[in-house]
Amino acid sequence: MTLLMRFFDVPQRRHVLILLGSVLVVVLLGAGLFALAEGLPFTTGLYWAVTTATTVGYGDVTPHNPVGRLISSLVMLAAIPMLAAAFALVSGAAAAASIRRILAMHSQFPTGTFRLIVGMAPAVPAILDELAAAGIPVVLVADVDPASVRSGVHVIRGNPTDEAVIARSRAASAEQALIMGSSDGDVLVSAVLLRKQAPSLPITALVDSASVREALRDLGVQQSVSASQLVSRTLAAALETPHAGEMISQLVGNRHAFAEIEAGGSAVGKALSAVRNERAGLVLGLVRNGEFTLGLGDDPIIAAGDRLLIAEPTRRA
Repeated sequence: MTLLMRFFDVPQRRHVLILLGSVLVVVLLGAGLFALAEGLPFTTGLYWAVTTATTVGYGDVTPHNPVGRLISSLVMLAAIPMLAAAFALVSGAAAAASIRRILAMHSQFPTGTFRLIVGMAPAVPAILDELAAAGIPVVLVADVDPASVRSGVHVIRGNPTDEAVIARSRAASAEQALIMGSSDGDVLVSAVLLRKQAPSLPITALVDSASVREALRDLGVQQSVSASQLVSRTLAAALETPHAGEMISQLVGNRHAFAEIEAGGSAVGKALSAVRNERAGLVLGLVRNGEFTLGLGDDPIIAAGDRLLIAEPTRRA
């Protein structure tokens, strides 16, 4: 019973315990009343009540007077349906768990490169939807039920601060990783474990603490974002300059798709401003040695190996 109870949600577990507790009360109360009505020892009454509630009914102990028959009827009407309901919940939970295991077996690890998301946060479902819509394979490492995650996402269920769980994520094959968690400490632990598995993996971490961001930089995690600061600065920009807020809204909305591309041989040696004028898409900035710059305060010259971050309008079907 203890093993099966692990399959239950909290409300189901409470319902099963209530049902079993109610059956126990009916059995004990019925045993006492039956023994009193029939002039039998309590142990004999308990034996009768158990065989009655479980529908075994050997027939060696039976009521012989109207009061005993009334008590028997009440025990049968109360205990048998509640016990059947409890076993139905247990059987249903076991069957559901088996189905989830079977479905998980069909969720294959992505072939080739993929994006890795470590940890669970309120924004994760929306992120998974966006990546799935873009056709990007995703692996999620979180202590969640795989059945609760959208189809097409490979879930590694477990604590993302556990080294054995992170090892199952095949982080070395990931193209990029995003780490989130219930606390900044969990994010830092996951980053340490992830960096151990994949020293060169580009990692973005969602944290609020400045000290944790500094520790992440020491680990080589250059991109650490504070969700609260990001939201507050975006809203402040919208209040200070309404059209700036509208620009940000359009960029992060569904009207533009972002891409990071090689600058190309023809762009090498040119100023970023010149490349912006030549390209049809919106060149947001320059990526050099893993660091991004808008190139507004200065006008960097494109060098070999540099990449451009561009935004292009999405095409509607």
